[in-house]
Amino acid sequence: MKQITISGILLDDEAELSLGDLSRACRVHADWIIELVDEGILEPTGEDTAHWHFSGTSLMRARTVLRLQHDLDVNLSGAALVLDLLDEVESLRARLRLFDKQE
Repeated sequence: MKQITISGILLDDEAELSLGDLSRACRVHADWIIELVDEGILEPTGEDTAHWHFSGTSLMRARTVLRLQHDLDVNLSGAALVLDLLDEVESLRARLRLFDKQE
């Protein structure tokens, strides 16, 4: 039987990643992360790239963009739209769960 090893990073929303940390975690060049910031997909804290910090959510968003680009050949503008729609769906699901609890 073939054995598969899976590795990963567990982060919460409170985790902070530098630009270098995020680019290493995504296995991309820092310029790609900067493009995500320019497109409005990621919103770092800090005054300039040397002092930028990203949340754990940023890592999830960046990896989602990578999958969209790799699997569906979606450009960054399209990825930004997909992420906005996914955020809206999650928000609606949360509201629906609240509504279901009230009944």
